[in-house]
Amino acid sequence: MTRRIAALDLGTNTFHLIIADVSDIKIKEIVLAEQIHVKLGEGGINKGEIAPAAFQRGLEALSVFKNHISKSQADCIVAVGTAALRTAANGTEFITQIKNTTGISVDIIEGDREAELIYQGVQQSVDLAEPSVIMDIGGGSVEFIFCGSDGIHLKKSYPIGAAKLMDMFHHSDPISDNDITAIQVYLELILSELKSVANKYCPKVLIGSAGAFETFAALYQIKYNGIPSEITRSFSFNKPDLDSVLSDIIKSTHPERANNAAILSVRTDMIVVASVLTRQVIKLLKVSSVIMSTYALKEGLLIEAANNQKAM
Repeated sequence: MTRRIAALDLGTNTFHLIIADVSDIKIKEIVLAEQIHVKLGEGGINKGEIAPAAFQRGLEALSVFKNHISKSQADCIVAVGTAALRTAANGTEFITQIKNTTGISVDIIEGDREAELIYQGVQQSVDLAEPSVIMDIGGGSVEFIFCGSDGIHLKKSYPIGAAKLMDMFHHSDPISDNDITAIQVYLELILSELKSVANKYCPKVLIGSAGAFETFAALYQIKYNGIPSEITRSFSFNKPDLDSVLSDIIKSTHPERANNAAILSVRTDMIVVASVLTRQVIKLLKVSSVIMSTYALKEGLLIEAANNQKAM
């Protein structure tokens, strides 16, 4: 049976809406996909609150999404909030206002469930035959999912999202060598456990789920192919060439990034610390290949909702 499901992922930087027809626990057709760059963490992410301007932008985005959902005649709506809403003192107030103004119920999820949903989404777009680790760079947190053909082995969530790292360490433009070193030292401390986990599971593939990796893929295509082409589900990088693209981003200035059509405005500055983070993770994990998946949490939410509907 085919069900039309609307899934909302309320992230720290971007709110995502996807409406799709799902059948037999497979995404058959995407009816609508939209993202609004709310920047929910702006002005408050490291203070543990949603700033008033960001609060209002979030409510306005949900109003837009509600109109799309109503027109689509979706059978059900599922919505989750992640790092910014988990940690904000006024996160509960925010989702209460969403419920009151749109009728949409938002579930604030922990990092462990966030990782599970990301895995379910990536599984729809990438063959997980080899030992792999999925990396999802959010604004507030980064999720790592060690997995393979036999399922998930371990899920870890760390509070080192791009918005957090930028607020803590990106103090000059272009970013200084001192700031880069400070990020690297901080990540070595925070991710020390990740190295031992990698030694245990020996992942061969790093899969970056959407977000910053979509920007990496677009810049990679421009640098080596001259023009970016549409990526429907996944994209494979040559590791040395990806490293060169990451270095270009890290060395770039704000005006250069702002004038680059391949970099979304919400990522103009955060893409720098995301590049430092990605470069360090690739080195730490010692993977042999890197892939980008366009599917992530919101697609996983669709699959979970379809599973729940099937069980009813």
